[in-house]
Amino acid sequence: MASSVMLVLLVLLASAVHVVGQPGFLSIDCGLDDKYSGYKDPDTGIFYVSDGAYTDAGQNLMVSPEYRSQVSRPQVTVRSFPSGVRNCYALPTETGAKYLVRLQANYGNHDGKNDNSSLEFDLYLGPNYWDTVYARTNVAYETVFLAWAGWAPACLVNTGRGTPYVSLLELRKLPGELYPPVTASQALAMYTRINMGAGTFTRIPVFFCCPGQRFPSDQFDRYWWASVGPQWRNLSSSSTIQLDPSFLVPSSVLQTAVTVAGNETGLTVMTWEESKTLYTFMVILHFADFQSSQPREFDIFFNGNQLGPGGRPYSPPALVSSWVYSSPWYRADDGNYNVTLVATATSALPPMLNALEIYTLVPQDSPTTFSKDFDAIMSIKLEYGVKKNWMGDPCFPSKYAWDGVKCSNTSDNVVRITSIDLSKCNLHGVISKNFTLLTALENLDLSYNNLSGSIPDSLTSLSSLQVLFIGQGGFGPVYYGRLEDNIEVAVKTRSESSSSHGLDQFLAEVESLTKVHHRNIVSLIGYCWEKDHLALVYEYMSQGSLFDHLRGKNAVGGTLNWKTRVRIVLEAAQGLDYLHKGCSPPIIHRDVKSGNILLGRNLHAKIADLGLSKTYLDDTQSHMSVTAAGTAGYMDPQYYLTGRLTESSDMYSFGIVLLEVATGEPPMVPGYGHIVQRVRQMIATGDISSVADARLGGAYDINSMWKLVDTAMLCTAESPAQRPGMAAVVAQLKESLTLEEAREKDTSTSVSRGSDIPPMASTFRPMAR
Repeated sequence: MASSVMLVLLVLLASAVHVVGQPGFLSIDCGLDDKYSGYKDPDTGIFYVSDGAYTDAGQNLMVSPEYRSQVSRPQVTVRSFPSGVRNCYALPTETGAKYLVRLQANYGNHDGKNDNSSLEFDLYLGPNYWDTVYARTNVAYETVFLAWAGWAPACLVNTGRGTPYVSLLELRKLPGELYPPVTASQALAMYTRINMGAGTFTRIPVFFCCPGQRFPSDQFDRYWWASVGPQWRNLSSSSTIQLDPSFLVPSSVLQTAVTVAGNETGLTVMTWEESKTLYTFMVILHFADFQSSQPREFDIFFNGNQLGPGGRPYSPPALVSSWVYSSPWYRADDGNYNVTLVATATSALPPMLNALEIYTLVPQDSPTTFSKDFDAIMSIKLEYGVKKNWMGDPCFPSKYAWDGVKCSNTSDNVVRITSIDLSKCNLHGVISKNFTLLTALENLDLSYNNLSGSIPDSLTSLSSLQVLFIGQGGFGPVYYGRLEDNIEVAVKTRSESSSSHGLDQFLAEVESLTKVHHRNIVSLIGYCWEKDHLALVYEYMSQGSLFDHLRGKNAVGGTLNWKTRVRIVLEAAQGLDYLHKGCSPPIIHRDVKSGNILLGRNLHAKIADLGLSKTYLDDTQSHMSVTAAGTAGYMDPQYYLTGRLTESSDMYSFGIVLLEVATGEPPMVPGYGHIVQRVRQMIATGDISSVADARLGGAYDINSMWKLVDTAMLCTAESPAQRPGMAAVVAQLKESLTLEEAREKDTSTSVSRGSDIPPMASTFRPMAR
């Protein structure tokens, strides 16, 4: 349930930005306070949300007041990351889909230093280097990539040259056929994207300036910066241009172009120098001729290397988008680059160019976590709200692998998550079924948390799982295990902190369970005792405890109908009756409670945990004098005061369990007293509905409910002598179950006890109704 709620919440967060006209957009105003549900940017019409749902680190800051009037609203706030070397955003994606992600880090003196001259940090897409942010240049950083999992980590890495920060983070889903060079093994990082003939050239917009065109002109919100040059002549057309699906350049961009200004035959499109000799470049040139009356033919050169189909001259079609891009990637040893178009001798017209894109290579060559493992552990992180430093790829780079997560290469050379340690993480709720999706998992430690409920069957069927650590009892840690013959077991080990008390419980449990064999008592399969290492091996009860279903965190008590509840306590009563009367000498459990009534796969009940049990010396013994022990709220007051232990002490505790089953409430509620007093006040009205668990929705036979409640009140009588034996309780619960079964067959025969019964009429005794 918790998993479903969290995933729905996340979907809502992600889909909140998919407003009309903006399909596949996620626009994040980094540093925006989470109390804002989002807003529509007045300049672009794009809807922005805060970044709290996408990163666990950093602090919210704002640009200095002197800059705020100069910037658009999404640039007012920033998120700064003063702690940690690597901080990441988790962007929701679809495995195998293509995306553009853009990051902007606009310095506006948010740090109060008023100096960005040396501030820089690195960007990574998952484990792969993307680009370096130089704060003094105030540029936009884009990459186009193929999503390898349900999440794409965009990471800021501190390189020792100042605190990383980010203003905007924007994700745009692209059609699969767009940008054919993008594959699973390579992504593109934008160097520039130019709308030729539409303005004044600059590689990237100057600080606080906007690109020449973006959304809605470009349906994918790509930035197209305007550019002209003194050696160029502008061309334009208002005619409709047929778009090519490989790049889908906006028609408004293709309707402008440049050609040579004079009589030259060559058009120098762009020259640049790049000091980063590690960069390898790809240029993509977009064409659409505005006329077809005269031939236009030219050669395309990138640093002297001829581009185009088969290295032949190129003729752009009229009013149809076309393109040429360099392949393979190119790197100049001296860092100098140029793109030139040269008319052929047979061309009547000089070269022309409508738009230009230049990209650097982002090799996707670092190992990544298996996509299904990545998605599963992210779901676990969100479901439990894990507060560890779980950002980026779970396994890579290895020095930034998630805390408590271990990975290894499998035989098919896929990196899988094999071990997870979430001990002492203050986890609440049930054990997530998402763990079962980690099919290579070998070790799982969930100890020292506040988890409840049963272990999912699918988790216990994982063939690779060797160690499952599900809890910490009074005796010690409890593990899930599987024997060589595939029998599932629960292994309770003695902890170092349990000292002599734990040893006493160990010996008591071994002594009792080796003599006990009953279908309603958990079986002891065996035990181990090697020096200081002690372990008890029980049959595995897959559905947890009655407590888990009634009152545990995220309890599913609402799904236990009345018939099932009565059957469970009937089976538990049969187990206790066997201990009291079927064993020779008799055994007193001494810690009867809903948490010690365990449920198997079909919700059949068995009594568990005989660590506090006591055995009579012989069949003639009437009581034992011992130091009182048990669980608060369930313990017989007379036994607690006198230390006199008899079967009636178990009867009292079982009566409390019956009241839990009827009311769904705990034995003790601060400020409202003990459950016996609370129920006594309610039944005095003669209205059983005031007692019954509201989650039952009235779906129970009234006489069946009264019979169980009356039995419970008899079991909890102040005087031990007035309490019934367990055999009598078994008989009453059988009658209660029969009544409820009859109601299910014909609900119209149910008769209300009604208000005509005088208050306190039953004196808490089972009677015919």
